[in-house]
Amino acid sequence: MSILAKALDARSKKINKVETTKSLKHAMDVYERLEDIAKAGYDGLQSEDSAYFLKCFGLFDKGEDFMLRVRIPAGQLTNDQAIRVGEVAKKYGNDYIDITTRMQVELRYLQIEDIASVLQSLQEVGISTFQTGADNPRNIVTDPLDGIAYDNIIETMPIIERLQEIIGENPDWISVLPRKFNTGIIGSLSNSCNIFGHDCCFVLAQKDGVFGFNIYLGARVGVQAIDADLFVQIDEVEIFFKSLLNIFRDYGYRDNRNKNRLIFLIRDVGIANLIDAIKDEAKIEFAPAGVTMVQSQSTALGSNRVLGRDGNFSYKIIVPSGIFTGSDMIEVAKEAKEFGSGDIRLTYDQNLYILGIPSSDIDTLIESDISQKYQKYNNPYFHDMIACAGTKTCNFGVIPNKADAIEMAEFLNNELPLESATVRMNWSACPKGCGVHGIADIGFEGCKAKDSDGTRVDGVHIYLGGKITRVAKEAHTLHKALPIVEAKHHIKYLLKTYQDFRQRAETYEAFDDRFLSTNYSFQALGFYTKINYILNDKLELDIPFGLEEEPKTSKREEYEIFVFGLKLYQLLTGVKRFDAVIGLQANMLKPTKINRDTVSKLNPKVPLKLSEIIYNMTHEIKKQRASVFSELLVALKEL
Repeated sequence: MSILAKALDARSKKINKVETTKSLKHAMDVYERLEDIAKAGYDGLQSEDSAYFLKCFGLFDKGEDFMLRVRIPAGQLTNDQAIRVGEVAKKYGNDYIDITTRMQVELRYLQIEDIASVLQSLQEVGISTFQTGADNPRNIVTDPLDGIAYDNIIETMPIIERLQEIIGENPDWISVLPRKFNTGIIGSLSNSCNIFGHDCCFVLAQKDGVFGFNIYLGARVGVQAIDADLFVQIDEVEIFFKSLLNIFRDYGYRDNRNKNRLIFLIRDVGIANLIDAIKDEAKIEFAPAGVTMVQSQSTALGSNRVLGRDGNFSYKIIVPSGIFTGSDMIEVAKEAKEFGSGDIRLTYDQNLYILGIPSSDIDTLIESDISQKYQKYNNPYFHDMIACAGTKTCNFGVIPNKADAIEMAEFLNNELPLESATVRMNWSACPKGCGVHGIADIGFEGCKAKDSDGTRVDGVHIYLGGKITRVAKEAHTLHKALPIVEAKHHIKYLLKTYQDFRQRAETYEAFDDRFLSTNYSFQALGFYTKINYILNDKLELDIPFGLEEEPKTSKREEYEIFVFGLKLYQLLTGVKRFDAVIGLQANMLKPTKINRDTVSKLNPKVPLKLSEIIYNMTHEIKKQRASVFSELLVALKEL
């Protein structure tokens, strides 16, 4: 504990403004005044209430109305709860619902005079909004098919219910942490809730024949959790969780809010010292880690009907970008009761499941009006897509985002339909990364870009190769600041390669491991999509430049440039750039005797600038060749 105390002392010279606000009153004081606030309207609100305290109960003041986060532990809704959420959205919130990556919902457009009525309506069916914002333990996520799927080893909902008893509506835990605290717990073999992406991760593991959880700690947006080398048995989860919260409450930093998440304490004191402190707090000598059992993907990835261990089906309704309505939530609940168990489960990828459907009824359910309404989104581009709120409802958003994600998915499905494929595309509207773009197969981060005329337009940074495996990995940058209208074409060419070279039933993540990132640098892949966009979408030459099944390049950048240049030259002229290549060594080439004036323009349809770029990729004098793809991409922007 002394090491943690020393680290805290070093960071306690200045307290941030939010901590100063938190000292003004207890959050429950504001909660108890909600009825009076509703009657008085905005005149009844104090500035600190809107700025901080109401967020502890999920209420976010948007100026003209409120957004409300609704806490749904494990994403599990009873039939009555689903209907009530739908009714509240219809009556008070413009019939609008967002399904989020924390397996809960957000209601929008609520008026201040209705706040108390909304909360009371939800409480009547056992739904709370406590601690869904601000410095609190947030909604706990797990496998949406917890207790149902064949790969589920430990049913986690009973554990989550006990953790909820610790935090829940307990005033002792409201607004006492230095920063928000996310928790995930999974007892299944497949990773269906981004299990390595939370401050505290309980990950299915086995040690000496006993199933329990390995502990991973300290994730945040853009950072995956660290292996704590700790195994926690089922009956030890509660005490570990509470002890960790106690440590974070007492020793977490309260100065710079950008550096106050758990990960920053871990970086300063070391994971081993933090674990020693937790052991002291819990008075338990937890065992070293066992074997992590969780695999890379969900067993249900790419499928919307899953047979459970009880012989019944769970049916997944694909909700584009998580944009849903209260009316449709009510209809789904009615169909769930008629054809299934009545229960509904929200998913990390912003969709929902109807549970307990007998095999005799599954086809009838699929043909129902509500299922058919969303059936058109049942394709690989929508199936595992995530998009956070954009400019329409979020002050931090740089681009519309949800609409952009939907438009790109529709474009790709029209241009390049994929059968039995799985590709995870995640969209974040700004650098905060709420759409978890950093762990996607293909990730998008909203930004502003310049089009060919130099006009500022909506754009994205594109990321490639994120992983959600037990050795989770952040994506690499493929392109920076591309206009969205251009970006969709780049993705088309990436997925064309996936279509052409993927093995049977191979996910994009596995394909990237086996083929793309193994054979090509990310810089080369960025050039590959850019040159195809220019040749085929801008110039409309219909000259596809493809990657090789057995590439003749290495991941050495200058060599990749040279080999790409040879191929492009031949594609555009019909002749080989050189008539002899000895051992494919760039410095041993024998140049063809050519008239430089006649080849300065490789093809009459190709702009002179592009001809020069391609020619210089294979310049006879090695020192005059382009050596890095970034130079080429800058030059290509001039086109």
